[in-house]
Amino acid sequence: MSKFTASVKKFLVSEDGPTAVEYAVMLALIVVVCITAVTSVGTAANTKFNSVATSLK
Repeated sequence: MSKFTASVKKFLVSEDGPTAVEYAVMLALIVVVCITAVTSVGTAANTKFNSVATSLK
């Protein structure tokens, strides 16, 4: 148990933990931006395809 406690203390003192959290937050923001962009482009493309399909009928 003391080995576990020592490793937890080492992790909390180390700067790797906060750095990993920062990278995770940045990754989450990038994913949100990508999903938003893909959704926006998909909606615009769907509208355009529907417009073309309507004009061909």
